[in-house]
Amino acid sequence: MSDGAIDLKAEARAKAYAMPLEDINVTDLELWRTDTMWPYFERLRKEDPVHLHPAEHHEDGAFWSVTKYNDIMAVDTNHEVFSSEPAITIFDPKEDFTLPMFIAMDPPKHDVQRKTVSPIVSPANLHVLEPLIRGRIQKTLDELPIGEPFDWVDRVSIELTTQMLATLFDFPWEDRRMLTRWSDVATAGPESGLFSSTDPEIVDAERKMELFGCVDYFTRLWNERINAPPKGDLISMLAHGEATRNMDRMEYLGNLILLIVGGNDTTRNSMTGSVLALNQNPDQYRKLRDNPALIPSMVSETIRWQTPLAHMRRTATRDFELGGKTIKKGDKVIMWYASGNRDEEVIDNPNAYIIDRERPRNHLSFGFGIHRCVGNRLAELQLRILWEEILPRFPEIKVLDEPRRVPSAFVKGYEYMEVVIPSKN
Repeated sequence: MSDGAIDLKAEARAKAYAMPLEDINVTDLELWRTDTMWPYFERLRKEDPVHLHPAEHHEDGAFWSVTKYNDIMAVDTNHEVFSSEPAITIFDPKEDFTLPMFIAMDPPKHDVQRKTVSPIVSPANLHVLEPLIRGRIQKTLDELPIGEPFDWVDRVSIELTTQMLATLFDFPWEDRRMLTRWSDVATAGPESGLFSSTDPEIVDAERKMELFGCVDYFTRLWNERINAPPKGDLISMLAHGEATRNMDRMEYLGNLILLIVGGNDTTRNSMTGSVLALNQNPDQYRKLRDNPALIPSMVSETIRWQTPLAHMRRTATRDFELGGKTIKKGDKVIMWYASGNRDEEVIDNPNAYIIDRERPRNHLSFGFGIHRCVGNRLAELQLRILWEEILPRFPEIKVLDEPRRVPSAFVKGYEYMEVVIPSKN
């Protein structure tokens, strides 16, 4: 970690404990861009774990922050009181651009739509996919430059996850980077630099235009698959599934965005996070090199440490008491997975990156209850194979500077991270 990053973290800690509790705003994008939100969450866990943020903290109004592991579990596993409708992020749906998707639905519709696509990540299908994933990872790693700096995010993390998405959708290979673009556009804010302006109205218009382009492209693929025998790709599953074949255009787009973002952002940012975490903890990197059998445990620890999606939202269907606070019907409740994964009362030494933890899968990154991440085993598989192929090839991958992080309180990820693979001479 650079001296500048250390200074930033010390300054953030002092500020987090000096300000009045009601002034803490964990949605401040600068905290996420600089990775300095941790002391604010630490203070909330200690002093006000179910904390009401006033309306002035966010353009879409007041919300409750739930920051402790067990409280998050209580919300995540009680879908009758804490509904996923109408949205899973702090932002409310735009009236003229609502995207229904099964992660933002309650039973029974959620259950039947999820069941339609879940066979693609069944143990049997993952067994079939494993040699394909391994071959692609080998090719990608073998083409990396030695002794020359390059962007790990673009050359490895984005490339591998986009290849996987293209396979799951049976999407035209030559256009696969469009999937990355649509994923980024769907989740990015005005500060992302992805749009021609930071004006929210222009951003919304440009996002809408690009995502309509996404659904137009996928509608052509749908029309091809609906007129062919059912196959094992996601579009064919949706087109032939009893619960999904009559979706309208916006619901189709909503479920596409869910599957694209779910398959892209989480794995991609954990792939980058694993290299960063091992660089920041050289003792753990040595431990891994000395004992590659720790790879599965390291993968789980990385997913906890990274927490690729920082939060999920629920909306209260009735008044409910949590942590001594009365949440009113209609209130917005934010489960901060990133904070729960650093809860000192549940996870020993939670701020440390320890690849041989006793219970490394004891984390919140995939959620719990009916909305637990459908592709969690696929994400773990890709990360495991990546490191099984890295270790015999490269004695080290060096991070050259602080990565550039995504300015988002939802996608906890990386835009750019320069690395170099030293030559063996």
